[in-house]
Amino acid sequence: MSLESSNQQEPSPGSPPPELRTLSDVRTLKALAHPVRVALIEALIFGGPMTATQVGEQIGESPTTCSFHLRQLAKYGFVEEAGGGKGRARPWRMTSIGFNIAVPDDQPEAEFAAVAVARMFRERQFERYRTWLETKASYPARWRRASFDSEYLFYLTPEELEQLNDELHEGLFERMHERLTDPSKRPPGSLPVEMLLFSYPLSYPSEDGTASSTEAGE
Repeated sequence: MSLESSNQQEPSPGSPPPELRTLSDVRTLKALAHPVRVALIEALIFGGPMTATQVGEQIGESPTTCSFHLRQLAKYGFVEEAGGGKGRARPWRMTSIGFNIAVPDDQPEAEFAAVAVARMFRERQFERYRTWLETKASYPARWRRASFDSEYLFYLTPEELEQLNDELHEGLFERMHERLTDPSKRPPGSLPVEMLLFSYPLSYPSEDGTASSTEAGE
């Protein structure tokens, strides 16, 4: 998840959702840390506005369960009614195209909740990646060649890592994000493509700021 922050405005019915929402409040993070709610958010991001029945068919949950969790997500500002329909026939949509998690250093409870949220999303993403590895042979050769799987190792300062992340965000997100909310901008033959980027130190800094020989977690 990006740590880039942005200002948010409430969307009006029919208008595209705003860019990204920054999450730092512990209550909001705890409200999001539920597997059904994570699944609902992913489904609405990928599929656009849906009713509780429609989204339930996608994630394998009953309309009653989805309706309850959609109302809870709405309470914390993640989704809103998209207009039209009544009861469970009401379509719901995201209030933003995604979110950042930016927890202040002095809030350990919020950090714990943030880790729980991130873990839920990443586990679902890793499962999709495993599915891709198991099924990629069935894809057309052009898509198999276009896919990418690599790892890089750098030696960076914290400032350089921040700069690298900012450059990647600008080069990727800013270039492609309009296609999430405007299907007319998606070229013929395009498919939803998921790209995961992680950057994290592999060892603890020593007292002089250099890398120690002890790897993180050991």
